[in-house]
Amino acid sequence: MTHNILITGGAGYLGSTLVPALLQAGHRVTVLDSFMFRQTSLNHVCHHANFSVVKGDIRVEATIAPLLAKADVVIPLAALVGAPMCNADPVGAKTVNHDAIRLMLRLMSPAQRILMPTTNSAYGSGDENHFCTEESELRPISLYAREKVAVERELMQRENAISFRLATVFGMSPRMRIDLLVNDFTHRAVHDRFVVLFEGGFKRNYIHVRDVARVFQHGLEHFESMRGQVYNVGLSQANVSKRELCERIRLQLPDFVFMDAPLGKDPDQRNYIVSNAKLEATGFEPTTSLDAGIAELIKGYTMMKNTVHGNV
Repeated sequence: MTHNILITGGAGYLGSTLVPALLQAGHRVTVLDSFMFRQTSLNHVCHHANFSVVKGDIRVEATIAPLLAKADVVIPLAALVGAPMCNADPVGAKTVNHDAIRLMLRLMSPAQRILMPTTNSAYGSGDENHFCTEESELRPISLYAREKVAVERELMQRENAISFRLATVFGMSPRMRIDLLVNDFTHRAVHDRFVVLFEGGFKRNYIHVRDVARVFQHGLEHFESMRGQVYNVGLSQANVSKRELCERIRLQLPDFVFMDAPLGKDPDQRNYIVSNAKLEATGFEPTTSLDAGIAELIKGYTMMKNTVHGNV
């Protein structure tokens, strides 16, 4: 079954991987994006007859309303993502990450389907054993996580909705993000050969960007049995600490040096182990391991360096 799918923020890190996959599966895809990063990450799908693109702001009702009216599936990816970005622009974070989603939900009919990425960072530090399932208490630490929790609460009042609580995403994408933890540490290993760890024992879960694209397709294909529920999306084999992540990177880059900082603390106090058993029970299995993703990133960083100023 094919759908008319509206993806907001579709030119971003997740969207630029998801959009080509949905087009290849035969869906009609419209992307609404502000292109605030001047990205050209969807150039390679402009030839596709089933692809449409609109430049605009999701907070403007006159922009979003007619696009929603044509869609039977909505995947809202547009957001100010991550704690640093939200802290730098808290007003933008609230209006984009929360208010715009509330507007979208108000404009959508009950029959329209919505598959939304939220975040497992909402767990904060989990229970006394730092273990989390979908039933665990939410203890969001950052503004980003708090807004996502509020949105998910409203989202799950709808019958035709699925919330995917994403683990920390990694891997190469047409619209690259180097700030994500695996991507960041691998970039430092390739170009700097060292990293200083703050609270290196803190754990979190990870998932490859292509597997995130796959989970949205999985949700579309199994919507009737999955709707109205929340699912953790991560690699069950990748509940690892920062120190363990560095050890995995060093297996592929033996010159990589890492050490724990003797003073200071990480402003990101997340520390949890996440169960993905509920999603796995629906038949979904990630296909890209943490080690394969690191190998992929090393190749990518051979071609790119995150620098603006400098002669080398």
